[in-house]
Amino acid sequence: MIRTQLLAAIVLLGVTPMPAYADVALLLAQPYGRSGALNPAGHIGVYLSRVCAATPTVLRRCQAGEAGVVISRYNRVGDFDWVAVALIPYLYAVEQAVDVPAFASRDTVHALRDSYRRAHLREVAPDSPTGASPVGHWTQLVGAVYDRQIIAFSVRTTAAQDDELIAEFNAGENRRRFNILFRNCADFARDLINRYYPRAIRSSFIADLGFTTPKQIAKGLARYGAQRPELQLSGYLIPQIPGSRPDSGRARGVIESFVKTKKYAVPLTIVEPWVPVGLAAVYLVTGRFNPHQFALQSYQPNDIEAQARLAADEPAEGSVE
Repeated sequence: MIRTQLLAAIVLLGVTPMPAYADVALLLAQPYGRSGALNPAGHIGVYLSRVCAATPTVLRRCQAGEAGVVISRYNRVGDFDWVAVALIPYLYAVEQAVDVPAFASRDTVHALRDSYRRAHLREVAPDSPTGASPVGHWTQLVGAVYDRQIIAFSVRTTAAQDDELIAEFNAGENRRRFNILFRNCADFARDLINRYYPRAIRSSFIADLGFTTPKQIAKGLARYGAQRPELQLSGYLIPQIPGSRPDSGRARGVIESFVKTKKYAVPLTIVEPWVPVGLAAVYLVTGRFNPHQFALQSYQPNDIEAQARLAADEPAEGSVE
């Protein structure tokens, strides 16, 4: 029932002549590489079209022509709980869509990321003692789609809501709180969306055994938006840039990972055959959600930049300016 409701809502929006941007969007990033094979949860960030970054840790309202910001919680990026990066650099590690390469080798990606870091991110990713690019997880901050495909789910907000969020984040303590089980990127995204729409999203004790996963958060926003047409729910795909990595995988929840990942399912079947059967039943009842079904359109760098800047420039009800 929920799946049919979501699909019907997004199909209706897909044929409506409206821009494919919105004021707040969950960016569901697919898992990749060795870590993605071990933990196929992926990553999730929050895009805010009218909010920009004065610095990676200070927010402000966007000015005309700016394209908004992606904010998320990261593990071991400085000593911060959250970091904010402008949309186009977050996706492509360049400042303008015209500079995005159609194909990028690993060396090209490294050079693009480090160039942007040196210009804008030394506060959170300073040079190594030798002046070289530092090692660590800071590369998650820029050039996301060189590693993986992203699916976006977006809904509308008011400018007043954005202003409240800016004030709250700037006044709060931004100190590292990351915990992979209970304070991960999905927990952060859930809490941020719930600031805009209280109790809109919650974790699933059954589908994810009480943990919070990126896919469950995306499902929650899609369900919430589908039930409220005034929020203008939309979904779209941001393709992976080829060259530096193989194609990314598919984000999965906890129970889904046990059901669909052979390294987990096969041993369980051998030891206790009833366990995977039970998990499969739980997944069929509570965990099914295919984000790709709702990404009706695919957006290239120029499309994303143009639509995002229109969203930032758009007059919005509730503005305090």
